[in-house]
Amino acid sequence: MAVRGSAPRRAMRASRAGLAPAAALAAAMLAGCNGLPAAGGGDGRPHDPAPAAAQRPRQPVSLSLSVPRGARDVGVDTDLSVTAANGSIRDVLLSYGDAFPTRVGGRLSPDKTAWRAADLLEPGQRYRVVVHAETPQGQPTTKRSWFTTQPLTLDQQTYASISPLQGKTVGVGMPVIVKFDVPVNNRASIERHLSVTSTPSVQGSWHWISDTEVHFRPREFWPTGTKVSVDANINGVDAGNGIYGQEDRHVSFRIGDSVVDKINVKTHRLKVYVNGRLARTIPVTSGAKGTETRGGTKVIVEKLRSTRMNAASTGIPRSDPNYYNIPDVQFAMRVTYSGEFLHAAPWSVASQGSANVSHGCVGMSTANARWLYQHSQVGDVVKVVGSHRRLEPNNGWTDWNEPFSQYRQASALH
Repeated sequence: MAVRGSAPRRAMRASRAGLAPAAALAAAMLAGCNGLPAAGGGDGRPHDPAPAAAQRPRQPVSLSLSVPRGARDVGVDTDLSVTAANGSIRDVLLSYGDAFPTRVGGRLSPDKTAWRAADLLEPGQRYRVVVHAETPQGQPTTKRSWFTTQPLTLDQQTYASISPLQGKTVGVGMPVIVKFDVPVNNRASIERHLSVTSTPSVQGSWHWISDTEVHFRPREFWPTGTKVSVDANINGVDAGNGIYGQEDRHVSFRIGDSVVDKINVKTHRLKVYVNGRLARTIPVTSGAKGTETRGGTKVIVEKLRSTRMNAASTGIPRSDPNYYNIPDVQFAMRVTYSGEFLHAAPWSVASQGSANVSHGCVGMSTANARWLYQHSQVGDVVKVVGSHRRLEPNNGWTDWNEPFSQYRQASALH
């Protein structure tokens, strides 16, 4: 006996099984219409998903300047810099001045994300900054800014002068001399911006004489033929007490032959050594008792073909029996600020080589003085021995009268 309703139930189950594949296909087609990734392509291979980077919005380059836009009275010792995020810097145009703008250079970091001005700032100027940058995809960005710097009077700036002068050839004892027209209180700050380089290279040190003068000397005398470059990159540098450096300076010079004069006041002889070899022995007279020639290592400060020598310049009054005023002294070479020279002394030829009769200078015949003058240059070394009177510090270029280890103690950075 058949069970009622069994046949229709089997038919219904078969009907539902036949609809399942069709429903799945419809769902897949619907998903494809909605933009969702499908399981496969028409060739049976899976679709590649869209790159994540392409779905993210591109970030613009972010540029930052170390000086805010529109800032006023910016300190001249400010280090101007630019940094970039989400991109790189192409170039920076920094300039100041209105009628004839002055361009200021700078250095870009290797990864091109940072730029720094090569110089500090000038006082009382309006600066303009234009930065060109770009994203990694090459989208350009430009940022413009401006600011003004603090005004400074000349009394608030110190200017450096350098000796020797540009292009000069000098002796092996020549110190580098930097003088300031306004006193430097922050010596260390200024000294960090002074440099001496040479070929061949030498070890040396700065040595402060005063707040307005600093010297540099090597450990030993300069080698003959040395090429020397001096840089005083002090423009805008804080010199202390509200004073700032004014204008960078650069000087190059050369060291000539080694000429060393050795004077023995007891034997009354001057021996001239050129590049280490004795070139001439000269009979001389030096300072008499009471006006002895100072002993020590001196350096020729200046050469004068002819000059007037007045005892008043050494502190001897007209009423003193030792007073003198000679209008035409030939072949004179100064070695102390107080008035010691090597020079022609035709009036004392009879005493030269046998007695000391001068007021402190070293005198010789005119012929010998001419020869020495022609074979000497500023910076040559003059060593005086046999005198009990010592050379005072800084009475001339006295840099060689103390060991190097002691000399360098007067560096602000030692």
